[in-house]
Amino acid sequence: MIKLKAWVSAARLRTLPLSISGIITAAAAAAHIGQYRSIIFWLAIATTLGFQVLSNFANDYGDGVKGTDNDDRVGPARALQSGLLTERELKRGMIFTAVITLLLASMLIFAAFGNNNFVLSLLFFNLGIAAIIAAVKYTVGKSAYGYRAMGDVFVFIFFGLVGVLGCYFLFTETVTDYILLPAITIGLLSVAVLNLNNMRDRLTDVKVNKNTLAVILGESKVKSYHTALILGGFTSAVVYFFLQSKGLYSFLPLIAFIPLFMNIIKVYKTDIPKNLDPELKKVALSTFLFSILFFITTFI
Repeated sequence: MIKLKAWVSAARLRTLPLSISGIITAAAAAAHIGQYRSIIFWLAIATTLGFQVLSNFANDYGDGVKGTDNDDRVGPARALQSGLLTERELKRGMIFTAVITLLLASMLIFAAFGNNNFVLSLLFFNLGIAAIIAAVKYTVGKSAYGYRAMGDVFVFIFFGLVGVLGCYFLFTETVTDYILLPAITIGLLSVAVLNLNNMRDRLTDVKVNKNTLAVILGESKVKSYHTALILGGFTSAVVYFFLQSKGLYSFLPLIAFIPLFMNIIKVYKTDIPKNLDPELKKVALSTFLFSILFFITTFI
């Protein structure tokens, strides 16, 4: 039972709603033009959850072996840091999760393209491989990009562009219909969650030579950067709903930005980094709410 709780803790369940926000958004956009398919939706959800859990295991392992997760760390204790899981166990967990996720990705690709398009199937299979590598390399290894201020770029690419555009293509085999705009929204809001995490850990990251954008920009500029991320996501969403509107109800998902605007105020008023920890959940759940409302309005 203790080991099971350790694995559940390492999987970081509170990160999962954010990870599938892009899939739900893509499904909503596909449904908007009558090309939603349930089998693709659920396989995409399962595959994305696999990628996120793999990333969380790798993050626990990478930060643990590097000493980034230590007694100064703010937030929930990590499995390796607390001794609940060993390095060997986490490695095995990463390998097992990667294999299962790749299997799910293969099923998803087959559901989308069947035997009819080998080129597209190969392309998306390679995207799956790239996602696994990106999930692991965020904190694992000497060249971990999360330690070189590249995390924001990769989160935007995989949560926004690959997550939304890629999933939308699985439904429709096209990337038209202004789908880039909600992809930008999900990408920027996902980066905002990472940025909050990095703002919270900025002082401790400096001590262990972990260079994030929060460390590089400093306290004042990183708050402006955070504001730009949320306002950029809002602007992209507004333009998309304006272009695709079928009535005022189409703008309902923008309600999710109310707590996000409140988050901006909270960030500017907060001088103690650890007090930002509760804000991570708020931004992540607001992004998830945006995708859910987007999906619901499609069927009104």
